[in-house]
Amino acid sequence: MKQKVTAVFDIGKTNKKFFLFDKNFKEVHKEYTSFDEIQDEDGHPTENLPALKKWLKDVFDRILEKKEFDVKAINFSTYGASFVHIDENGEPLTPLYNYTKPLDQGIVDAFFNDYGPREDFLKTTGCADLSMLNSGLQLYWLKKSKPEVYSKIKYSMHLPQYLSYVFTGIPLSEYTSIGCHTALWDYSKKDYHDWVYKEGIIKILPPIVSTETSINMNYNGNRIKIGVGIHDSSAALLPYARSIKKKFVLVSTGTWSISFNPFTENPISTDKDDKDAINYMRINGKPVKAARLFLGNEYKVQVEKLNTKFGVDDDHHKTVKFNYDIYAELTKDFKKYFKWESLEDRNMPSETIMAFDAYETAYHQLMLELVQLQIDCINRAIGNDTISRLYVDGGFSDNDLYIKLLSHQFRDKKLRTTNASLGSALGAAISISDTQLNSKFLKKNYALKKHVPFIING
Repeated sequence: MKQKVTAVFDIGKTNKKFFLFDKNFKEVHKEYTSFDEIQDEDGHPTENLPALKKWLKDVFDRILEKKEFDVKAINFSTYGASFVHIDENGEPLTPLYNYTKPLDQGIVDAFFNDYGPREDFLKTTGCADLSMLNSGLQLYWLKKSKPEVYSKIKYSMHLPQYLSYVFTGIPLSEYTSIGCHTALWDYSKKDYHDWVYKEGIIKILPPIVSTETSINMNYNGNRIKIGVGIHDSSAALLPYARSIKKKFVLVSTGTWSISFNPFTENPISTDKDDKDAINYMRINGKPVKAARLFLGNEYKVQVEKLNTKFGVDDDHHKTVKFNYDIYAELTKDFKKYFKWESLEDRNMPSETIMAFDAYETAYHQLMLELVQLQIDCINRAIGNDTISRLYVDGGFSDNDLYIKLLSHQFRDKKLRTTNASLGSALGAAISISDTQLNSKFLKKNYALKKHVPFIING
């Protein structure tokens, strides 16, 4: 008898993954691939969309032919801030422009001249900085600089919805992609921003549906429920939101560390200088207040310097455990020693001061300083809300110093770590499932661990 499964394509910038999950959301099959980037008309690197589309179809068709699996549903999780613009025949009109592509400054200035002031606009739309990363501006850029292309656009869909469209032929929009710092959404009005209507861009944006929407279709002779896709950060948050009843903040760590507060009463930051306060949306359109920190990137830069200075191998930092005596010595008369390369900190020195004889001491100092910035970031996400729990996933969840320092600082809250390597893919599967998750879900599927603050010696 065939095993009933849910299929998920989880598309990152580098790795493209395909998963099958059983009824208990356990992974029963996975495949990975990657494609060399191609160039857009300006020579900027971008996703090879034709190759991606072909791979999706080939993998899925092959899985449907396998005798051991009965695919009941499929969904798509991808990175955000990326539009696919299709013509009346459903064919892409442009490359999938990379969100790292710079926008012409003249276009940006013209936009804010019409719809600014800049800071007010960014706060209203829950955005940080401005470039292609605010994907709505891509539509404004196309309209103003490539009118002959823009005039042929029938629909513009974010990447998760385009992948769904590849299988359904039905163009749709959904909240998590719209809410991903696109500059399209007015969080105070709970609707598209006025500029979207004034520029007529609303005409090429498909109807909005809930992220939980699925379309029952006959695909190659198989009755399958096809999801509308979900933005990967929002997908990673979903299993927590579905299984935890008490208010929490999720700290998702990696190159960027993003602190998500899905329970906020005050989604829009009032600090116009805080460019790292951003918003996302939950699958039902409710706002998620978030604050981001370029933590993993800075950590990598500084650890490489420590490795070189002390002549240790590249992975030595992974072996360092929290040492209370070193901690006590460093915090007795605490000073900052590190100058950051990719983080802003008004209190950092003008140059890094390497006043330590031992790697372990220098590494403790580094983590003390980085975790202080992480604490500030989490507090910005919490704001005035009453939050009793913190969940940490991603690369720093098994960093002993990071977790111990964090649990000590937030000793008024319950801190848990999870191993969520399947995070966004699992979230995509759950979003189109009718299954109710309970409090044991994270323990079973995410290797949930409890942490207690260390005891201060008298």
